[in-house]
Amino acid sequence: MKFRSLARLAVVPALLLTAGLSQAQVVVADAWVRATVPQQKATGAFMQIKSPTDVKLISISTPVAGVAEVHEMAMDGDVMRMRPVAALAVPAGKPVELKPGGYHVMLMDLKGPLKTGDAVPLTLVFEGADKSRSTVTVQAPARTGPVVSPDAKDPHAGHGDHKH
Repeated sequence: MKFRSLARLAVVPALLLTAGLSQAQVVVADAWVRATVPQQKATGAFMQIKSPTDVKLISISTPVAGVAEVHEMAMDGDVMRMRPVAALAVPAGKPVELKPGGYHVMLMDLKGPLKTGDAVPLTLVFEGADKSRSTVTVQAPARTGPVVSPDAKDPHAGHGDHKH
């Protein structure tokens, strides 16, 4: 009888492991960071995020910057302004694109220039409806990228509305 009891106990962790593996993961695709020029202290990171369940992006970090925040851009009259958001909703099955001119990650207090081709590690923390957390780490290449639009005012004009 002892053997059967031990065998049953061995099955429980295996089932838990299988259940954990079958949970779908958040996918971060096409991540990139805008390359900088010398003395530049801030830049943006962009990507596409997709999840099979409702999650929120609640934090982001990187060793290349002192501060990393999700920001949104919106027009305020004829001036485009940025502001940080506490969390970014990622609805189940619907990709959320972080791109120039929309939601994006601001990397501030850069510790050095980011040259085209540099790999920038980004660690994103997501929270599910049940408050469980998952972490996704990506290596985002630094590259030059599109600007918001040729006729837009300075996209960083509203950036001074908050402290870092």
